[in-house]
Amino acid sequence: MSYVLDASAVLAWILKEPGSERVHALMATGQCLLSSVNAAEIVAKLADANRPAAALRQVIAHIGAECIPFDVAQATETGLLRPLTRHLGLSLGDRACLALARLHDATVVTADRPWLELAHPLGLTIECIRP
Repeated sequence: MSYVLDASAVLAWILKEPGSERVHALMATGQCLLSSVNAAEIVAKLADANRPAAALRQVIAHIGAECIPFDVAQATETGLLRPLTRHLGLSLGDRACLALARLHDATVVTADRPWLELAHPLGLTIECIRP
């Protein structure tokens, strides 16, 4: 089984927030994927907190997930998800995560509890790392 990590889950791991242990355990399996859009989102959030660029490059290089380029298939799937997710206000990055999971038949891992209501309509397994 593979897992697609949302930026919120990776940020929880980096910042040692609740749920970080679960993300760490999943990354240790070597079965995690990360959309390049979500990688950019992670860097942007940390850059907003004035983290040095060199440190951010190291963080991205050491995330225990394979970074998947945002290609035409993922872009198309991401766009098609907009009408199905608009009511939750999901961002492009959020939809890129969900699209990657759909394309790889993987479980989504997020810190965003509202995503759980998307599991059935999108035909996905979604795990929230927070209670």
